[in-house]
Amino acid sequence: MITPAQAEQAIRSHATLLPTEHRPLATLANAVLREAVVSQRDQPPYDRVTMDGIAFASAAASRGQRTFRVAGTQAAGAPPLELPSEEACFEVMTGAMLPRGCDCVVPVERIVREGDLARLADDVIPSPDLNVHTRGLDCRAGQPLLEPGTRLQAPEIAIIASAGIAQVQVTRSPRIAVITTGDELVEPGEPVEAWQIYRSNAYAVLASLRARGHADLTHQHLPDDLAVLRTQLRAQLDAHDVLILSGGVSMGQFDYVPQVLAELGIAVVFHKIAQRPGKPMWYGVGAGGKTVYALPGNPVSTLMCLVRYVLPGLEAAMGATPAPVEAITLAEDFAVKPAVTLFLPVRLRPDEAGRASGEPRPTQGSGDFTSLAGTDGFVELPPGPQVVPKGTVVPFYRW
Repeated sequence: MITPAQAEQAIRSHATLLPTEHRPLATLANAVLREAVVSQRDQPPYDRVTMDGIAFASAAASRGQRTFRVAGTQAAGAPPLELPSEEACFEVMTGAMLPRGCDCVVPVERIVREGDLARLADDVIPSPDLNVHTRGLDCRAGQPLLEPGTRLQAPEIAIIASAGIAQVQVTRSPRIAVITTGDELVEPGEPVEAWQIYRSNAYAVLASLRARGHADLTHQHLPDDLAVLRTQLRAQLDAHDVLILSGGVSMGQFDYVPQVLAELGIAVVFHKIAQRPGKPMWYGVGAGGKTVYALPGNPVSTLMCLVRYVLPGLEAAMGATPAPVEAITLAEDFAVKPAVTLFLPVRLRPDEAGRASGEPRPTQGSGDFTSLAGTDGFVELPPGPQVVPKGTVVPFYRW
């Protein structure tokens, strides 16, 4: 069996880039940029006043002048005024263009107004560029601002807008179908027999995907019926870029999913990973980059495999620059018994040094979803048998 690192690498290497589309600013949250964004002009584009107050020539103050005649008001969004003499000043507003002939600003709290005169407080020492955000200080025209592969959040969208760009090229959202299988599953809210359980995996998967900005989602439940699986999975493959299945990939008599996927032309890349929980995971690709993640049906396994493998695979298909894996310390010694990688749920808490630390919250098994309440994610521990000591730095994956 392959290791978790090998599984992730296989998924990334087989990812097919999704097509692009141009989208306006208001729709860019969580999108992945597919073009370079370059500054259209200097930022700021002019010497910008950073405080309400008065603007004047600092050279006059250096010669001993402390009182200036207010010659007018420079408002934000207005063309620049011109200083009539070094004995004069302008009242200025935050964000305004620095008037011509002025090179410093003293805030209103540090001046005394007497009619049309403004006197500097005794402890004010004027100097060039005081309280002035000078032109081009942030970046120059033609300077790269954002690279392809950037995940667009509020700061990046503000940068695009401030560059005067109304729309950019991003990856089209992947069309994802979440499919559960199993005759034992019943929709929440419906009557349930003693031998049945409620369908929960699909809603956990959908919630995780939506939290990461994936919106083009459908879901369906299929019985353990070979003919139905063939017909419905073919239809879902025709309509979607990605299928995420939960259940039907183990070694049971009715675990038909790998067989049906092979019949539908999905070539297996790997089946089974040396990990617990989630060993039976299946991954394959088909014509045109169609991608299938077949996750084990136990709830904890489903969610952990989704976070560890499906989310990075979607990022790769969208052309996103891989984010570094978060690392935390282990809050307690923990004994790893299986000779495979262990995924251990944890609750975050600060350690003695204030660093993020993971308090182990082991489940009663891969079907024990209830034990995940209050956890923040899981850590990846090396194969056992061994005791991983408190304070060990380990990879951490958030739900």
